[in-house]
Amino acid sequence: MKKSSHPLEISLGMEYYVTDTQGTGGNLRSSPEDFVVEEIPCEVGEEGRFLICQLTKKDWEQQRAVREVAKKLGISHRRIGWGGTKDKHALTRQLISIYDVTPEDIERLNIKDINLEVMGRSKSALSLGSHLGNRFRITIRNTSADDLPNQVELVTAACREGVPNYYGIQRFGVIRPITHLVGEYILLGDYEGAVCCYVGRACPGEPSEVQEARTLFMERRDPVEALHHLPVPLSYERTLLHHLSSRPGDYKGALLVLPPKLLSMFVSAFQSFLFNKALSARIEEGRELNIPSPGDRLIFEGGREDRVTTGNMRGAMEQCKRGRCRIAIFMQGSRPFSPIGPDDTTMASLMEMHGITPEHFRQASEYVKTRFEGAFRPVSLSTDISTEINGKDLSLAFSLPPGQYATTICREFMKADPIAMI
Repeated sequence: MKKSSHPLEISLGMEYYVTDTQGTGGNLRSSPEDFVVEEIPCEVGEEGRFLICQLTKKDWEQQRAVREVAKKLGISHRRIGWGGTKDKHALTRQLISIYDVTPEDIERLNIKDINLEVMGRSKSALSLGSHLGNRFRITIRNTSADDLPNQVELVTAACREGVPNYYGIQRFGVIRPITHLVGEYILLGDYEGAVCCYVGRACPGEPSEVQEARTLFMERRDPVEALHHLPVPLSYERTLLHHLSSRPGDYKGALLVLPPKLLSMFVSAFQSFLFNKALSARIEEGRELNIPSPGDRLIFEGGREDRVTTGNMRGAMEQCKRGRCRIAIFMQGSRPFSPIGPDDTTMASLMEMHGITPEHFRQASEYVKTRFEGAFRPVSLSTDISTEINGKDLSLAFSLPPGQYATTICREFMKADPIAMI
């Protein structure tokens, strides 16, 4: 194990690497074509009111791409569904569902760096997790490792065994890693704090004029003044400000004008933050990622759950060794929660530290109109990687199940500042 030295990673709970290598360094996204994501879809049918299309986009943030498609079609963005959120600075292909449009409507679309191809129909909308996984082809440019082949061999072997299954930085915001902070405010019912954090919290990676506009709003809380200074491309922030301009002080209502999936993402990002912190605590305590101990939770294929005891310890170890189950941490939500094992105790302590209870998640569920009951997530991520070295460039090819982050694999190779991965 090796501890991260990057403050941003540490602040998001990503505190460890499983390998002790120096790190390849390098740059992850020199061009969108260096980060290719192709969704592994489920079978597509031929009947239903939902048109299923393959969306290919380059250098588009997904929520904004969907809104642009909806705008060009003259429909609400709420009529578009998808199985997984894909990276912005990348070339990505995935399926989306669009309610009540025709193939002819799709053919007339003309959006730069976005292409839609009709694949079939469905009787229901696509939703998160309704795909089999993702294939990645990634090139890390300009590596700086002294012994690149040896480092690649060591990390590749570790990835086959399992690395910490952290939520990647894009879960929290690449330039502005504040998504989980907004979610915490929502959970606590502090809607003014949530709006001010989302609109007014300036981050170093932004242009100076954007930082100044955000700081001005944070200091004065004047939405009309902020609209004069905040750049037009920041459409979500401006949407909130327009609402506050017409309904001063209605912070609770302002958040509800955001896309529902974005709003729910804030709360789930806070759950992700807690998971990262709990996983790092497990590693800090010297507890293994793939060898169970009493009190650990297990998650099997198909979703069956179990708990490790002294009585079933030998069987649990054999099941994990054969890949039939994985050690998991329960990310708390509205479901009643009684901590038993060490990971549960850590999660309960984190919740208490932030003043969050299951009741807060229940109230957030009513507000956001999304269920936050809690979920299990494996502590380790493993995949079979093929690699190719060309001078100082390293190419990786691998597949991951839904909800797992390619940057979690890349960080294990690079051990670089997260800014080099955006």
